[in-house]
Amino acid sequence: MSHLHINTPLLQHRRLSAMLGQSVWLKMENCQPSGSFKLRGIGLMCQRDAAQGARQLICPSGGNAGFAAAVAGVALGIPTTILVPLTTADSVRQAIQAIGATLLVEGQVWDETNQAALRLCEQPGYVYIPPFDHPDIWDGNATLIDEVAGQLDFDVVLCSVGGGGLLSGVVQGLQRNGLAHIPVLAVETEGAASYHAALAAGQCVTLPAITSIATTLGARQVSAHALALAQQHDIRSVVVSDAQAVDACLQFANDMRSIVEPACGATLAVAYQNLPQIREFQRPLMVVCGGIAADLVKLSTWKSQFNLT
Repeated sequence: MSHLHINTPLLQHRRLSAMLGQSVWLKMENCQPSGSFKLRGIGLMCQRDAAQGARQLICPSGGNAGFAAAVAGVALGIPTTILVPLTTADSVRQAIQAIGATLLVEGQVWDETNQAALRLCEQPGYVYIPPFDHPDIWDGNATLIDEVAGQLDFDVVLCSVGGGGLLSGVVQGLQRNGLAHIPVLAVETEGAASYHAALAAGQCVTLPAITSIATTLGARQVSAHALALAQQHDIRSVVVSDAQAVDACLQFANDMRSIVEPACGATLAVAYQNLPQIREFQRPLMVVCGGIAADLVKLSTWKSQFNLT
């Protein structure tokens, strides 16, 4: 079975490497056909469901997961419906519709959108595609580590955490490539730090609200699987501010001529801010998870909002 995702570039960030005295590497998942890493896991799940006879794919998502499901559905020739909450930006809605998926606006918040999606999936042949919480998704996301293993000698992986699908895939990829000893820095923004809260409490907790600008990290509760992984792998939680995430997006755009959203900027901020958590390592690998919720206008707006130079 051929993949829907591509083998993304692995690039050295030369300015950060010189600045930090480390060899900093980037896995450029923003180059995926869906604009984010999401196509790896969601694409694999959609392919497996298609092989089982799925007639309609249903995905509740306010952004990158829905766009990835739409890309996968079109590639597989299966009708796909993406449900989004009212808070989803018009630009994201238009992007989903433009590639041929059906878009439904349901609910004020994602939880309500999800309930509407589950109701739709009561029909025969309608298959529910979750944004992050499924073994097929973790299995697909792990392929980004498969691509790097044996090609690069890295000593830590940095990735952003929303619901935990990327983190779960990264850990699975490390473990299945004999790299279980390599730590992972799991990065969130203040106001969307459900993983940090879960680690502190020792159980999944539900945030009262998402107050971060990094809305695509906005899972009010992280997956139980992602939390359980912290018992078997060295996962270290890092929380940055919205301003730090946006500043990293701006610097990254200048350095790499590439636009990513604040959810991705959170990971980049750990290096750009030279935070203590990265200093013990020599060869960090950063997952540039990407995202479709950023453009030049939004970057300019966020720059002004946080009074960044």
